[in-house]
Amino acid sequence: MKLVTVSQMQAIEKEADAGGLTYDQMMENAGQGLADIILSLYADDGEAEAVGLVGPGNNGGDTLVTLSALAAEGWKARAYLVKRKKDDLVKRFLEAGGEVLTRENPFEQLAEAIETADVFLDGIFGTGIKLPLKKDIAELLSEVNDVLDGLDALRGPLIIAVDCPSGVDCDTGEVAEEAIAADLTVTMAAVKQGLLKLPAFEYVGDLEVVEIGLPADLSSFRDLKTEVADEDSVSALLPERALDSHKGTFGTALIAAGSVNYTGAVLLAGEAAYRAGAGLVTLAVPAPLHAALSGRFSEATWVLLPHEMGVISRDAAEVFAKNIERATALLLGPGFGMEDTTKEFIENLLRGKVSSKRAASRIGFVQPESEKKEETNSQLPAMIFDADGLKLLARIPDWHKLLPGHAILTPHPGEMSVLTGLSKEEIQANRQEIAGRYAKEWGHVVILKGAFTIIAAPDGRLTVIPVASPALARAGTGDVLAGLIVGLRAQGLEAFEAAVAGAWIHAQAGLYAADDLGTTTSVLAGDILDSISDVLSDLE
Repeated sequence: MKLVTVSQMQAIEKEADAGGLTYDQMMENAGQGLADIILSLYADDGEAEAVGLVGPGNNGGDTLVTLSALAAEGWKARAYLVKRKKDDLVKRFLEAGGEVLTRENPFEQLAEAIETADVFLDGIFGTGIKLPLKKDIAELLSEVNDVLDGLDALRGPLIIAVDCPSGVDCDTGEVAEEAIAADLTVTMAAVKQGLLKLPAFEYVGDLEVVEIGLPADLSSFRDLKTEVADEDSVSALLPERALDSHKGTFGTALIAAGSVNYTGAVLLAGEAAYRAGAGLVTLAVPAPLHAALSGRFSEATWVLLPHEMGVISRDAAEVFAKNIERATALLLGPGFGMEDTTKEFIENLLRGKVSSKRAASRIGFVQPESEKKEETNSQLPAMIFDADGLKLLARIPDWHKLLPGHAILTPHPGEMSVLTGLSKEEIQANRQEIAGRYAKEWGHVVILKGAFTIIAAPDGRLTVIPVASPALARAGTGDVLAGLIVGLRAQGLEAFEAAVAGAWIHAQAGLYAADDLGTTTSVLAGDILDSISDVLSDLE
């Protein structure tokens, strides 16, 4: 799904109209597309009812086309006209068997229609609205909200916003206090950026896009590089799992993680990598952690790293490098802690300050000096940096030049602040621009975590995850995300695709976990981990 500003959408429609796809035809396509969604939801209901608020512009036109299509299918369809004259679309609606509520006391009729309706369409205003609302419209929406609030939640209509909820600024995400919260927003051609901002997102409900017939070669649409991840797009990214596969088919994820104070990060990241489908997960940890962790994770293999007081030491790069050969993706950072010796471990690894000789038979032990060869800059596999690893990375001069091509960085706003020198407030005020700018400057994929996580690629591509939930606001959830991504990367997904798929699956797993528990308050990182298989099952 493409993500657009209001001005971009207007430019798209203008170019389409100039190319022969008229505004009227786009309206027809949009309205019929919405009608098809509704009919699919009520396929077995032969006596369904719909009522719609119909505004004066194209948004109201979309709504009338939808209501006419429903009436033609035998629905009882009614329209409440808001500052709209009886134009050709209204006449067609009436000819299809629809009813316009314009007789005496029309609002009383609207209230009665809402009480018996299966579907309520909010089609007063579209993307062009500017706040505040005029007094008469604000009062109408307030009265409609009163009617809706008075209905039994189980018997009330499905509230569908046409393109966007009336009263939402589709650029800024600002919302009039009188706006009607939708159960489903069906937006036309592309997602408007304001719908994925707060507070607007709280009024959107589920989000679907309908096509309006745009030609494939329409440059203003084709050239858009900002998208919204959805089930179909993520499903298409996942690798196939052939019947004759073996563990080598799905790669090896090598994860350097943990310290004496942060042992859980190792297990969360490692298991998430397996849940993502990696064939083998090897965990490289400070040696003292092995006894405590190995009994809790029997599927993993282990590399025991030299340590200083329970944190990975500078000497560990030697051991770690000797176990890279079979790895198809590396993850560094979860639970590292902030000690200088661990920073030096990272720097030694990235600068190639390790022996080129590999000795798999001695995994977990530093090789004798007599067996070391001259330092060489080893070829590193695909790499992901997370959590404390990012903060330590920021201490290394020219760190972004040392990483292998298209590494993945997974900062939350605080970590992004450390990496960039910008304040968290600056970053949060313009998340898309900041993520995109630094992905290009650094030459790596940036996942800027938070509400509506953003994935930015060096080539300008940018994807937004359409989820904002406190279910994900819990220690350890970032470790699960990092593990998912390294697991997907290990299987051969390109960096940007692995980042998008991992972030979307992670967000959905958070929603699934909250749904299972009945609350976002009690969701733990382990609950999100347990929900990954449910998300993947639904993607198959």
